[in-house]
Amino acid sequence: MNDFLIRAREFEIRIRKAVSSQMRGNFRSVFKGSGLEFADLRPYQYGDDVRAIDWNVSSKGHGAFVKVFREEKDQTVFFMVDVSASQQVGSFQRSKLDTTKDVCGALAMSAINEASHVGMYCFSDQKEKYMKPANTLKQGYQMITALGKLEPQSVKTNVADALLFTMNVLKRRSLIFLLSDFIDQGYEHNLKALARKHDLVVIHFYDPREINLPKLGVVPVFDTELRQTVWLNTSAPRFRNALREQFAQSRTRLERLCRQYDADYVALDAQADFVPTLAELFRARKYR
Repeated sequence: MNDFLIRAREFEIRIRKAVSSQMRGNFRSVFKGSGLEFADLRPYQYGDDVRAIDWNVSSKGHGAFVKVFREEKDQTVFFMVDVSASQQVGSFQRSKLDTTKDVCGALAMSAINEASHVGMYCFSDQKEKYMKPANTLKQGYQMITALGKLEPQSVKTNVADALLFTMNVLKRRSLIFLLSDFIDQGYEHNLKALARKHDLVVIHFYDPREINLPKLGVVPVFDTELRQTVWLNTSAPRFRNALREQFAQSRTRLERLCRQYDADYVALDAQADFVPTLAELFRARKYR
């Protein structure tokens, strides 16, 4: 567990330095709120937008008053983490789930320092771990610790249910990081709804073996979610081409969906250094 916390901190520092070295300004701008909240009332002045007039107060006969708003600098940062069995694909040294936890830990470490409320929902086809957003440093470190220790109880995936759960528990606009390999179907409608309501960042994890298997001939492959073994001819050109095409279509469809509804999308190779890719994502968000 100590190793996990140390890695999360090191990754967070690398991301922060990469962003800051390329663009001036506070790293806080990556996590700050983008909405407006009511602050006060003041007398109406010539040139004020009439749409800002508070008619309930003005009707009392003491003159016209307009609402004054301020920008929400702090907001909830919420992490949705897919911990299903398909996330365990990878090398002996590192699976997609290992990389997912590292990415979530690094981003959570940043959010703890830059945002007021941080929460997490780990899911398979059921609720594996839920931590309600809170604004304490202790809560943030408890969240990272829980993520590192988590042992999923189910092997299956249901992204649609996870999206619906998040929409129900988050009442105000939040920054949501959705971390998954998206090996599932039927989640598109709920993803659209979540992206309309919140500031959504989709992080799509994949392993190179899912795109380009070694040529090993006919071999048994165990499906961790279906809990069954299938025999595949890994050397057959048709099979290899179909594997790459399936992944490319899935990635393109998800990326197009995110772009259509103003959600950020990034694909991460679970075996590669993810810091440069996340730094580039944060630079783009900071510039906007």
